[in-house]
Amino acid sequence: MAIYAVWNNKGGVGKSYLTFQLASEYARQNPTKRVLVVDLCPQANSSSMLLGGMINGENILNQIHSATQRKTISGYIEDRIRSPYIPTNTGSNYVINVSTYNSRVPNNLYLVTGDEQLELQASRVVSASFPGPHDAWRTVHLWINDLISDVCNSWNNVDTCVFIDCNPSFSIYTELALTAAERLLIPFSADGSSKRAVKAVLSLVYGERRHQNEPQSDFYLNSNRYSMALPQIYMYVGNRLTQMNNSSASAFKTVVTDIGDEIWKVWQTKPNIFCIHPNGSSTPNNKKSFRTMFHYEVNDANTASVVSGALGIPIAILTAGNKNVSGRTIKVNQTQLDKQVPNIVALAGMIE
Repeated sequence: MAIYAVWNNKGGVGKSYLTFQLASEYARQNPTKRVLVVDLCPQANSSSMLLGGMINGENILNQIHSATQRKTISGYIEDRIRSPYIPTNTGSNYVINVSTYNSRVPNNLYLVTGDEQLELQASRVVSASFPGPHDAWRTVHLWINDLISDVCNSWNNVDTCVFIDCNPSFSIYTELALTAAERLLIPFSADGSSKRAVKAVLSLVYGERRHQNEPQSDFYLNSNRYSMALPQIYMYVGNRLTQMNNSSASAFKTVVTDIGDEIWKVWQTKPNIFCIHPNGSSTPNNKKSFRTMFHYEVNDANTASVVSGALGIPIAILTAGNKNVSGRTIKVNQTQLDKQVPNIVALAGMIE
């Protein structure tokens, strides 16, 4: 089993869209495995797309959220708040089979649904960490790890791949997600704020100081204190980039290169925080081989990307032609699909 967190320290980089596409395509390519998405973002955008998109997905989310038993991530968190230091073994109660609600996704794809109530619970989760037993911080930060273990145990530990969609801010839920994850996917867009956000990831999670004498995050310090493993960087993904001549358009190329250079510098001093891909490739020994392993770009499919998310249809199975989106007819061109589908298919193939 491999557990991936999808996170960057800013919104708007398409992490929920990438989670939706990557989990759906990985499930399609690996029909004998179970794929679990844990939506730890209060906006629940990946849940909405998985469950059917802008209209159907939102309606289903409303039904799930208004049920007597809140079968969402917040329902599980409420269990843990009531029993912060003793595992409740209730994680499997909060999993749904996505294809029950959206027939466009593979039937081996499962979801712990996102919930806006995470924001209301945040202060109580933090309070559970302090005060308490001497290892309260460690125990609370293992809640999502416990959730995933509960689910896998209920499946008799069949071969499983997990994707965690994270809150863009460095909230308590981001910390819990990163503690549970073994590997980190860092989506970014080609702009200056994405560059700053990637630097923040390297600082907050791995203790890379951006300025001399800059303090390190409590998360990094406590993870070391309690000997808790940090997720290894698996890939940084330029997401829905404008393309020209098979690479990032020249207006964005400098930013993309700068982001890569920041991560390359960390590799040179801390290669242990990176995960060498299990595809038989040798450990990178120069900048080019490093980029080949850890850098990837997903083209923007423009209207096709929007329609895919709005209708909850994974882009790899979306067809060209007119589509009804909120009562409007929108045309998807095959040329748009051809820009992104090969990227998503190939990226899913790089996931263990």
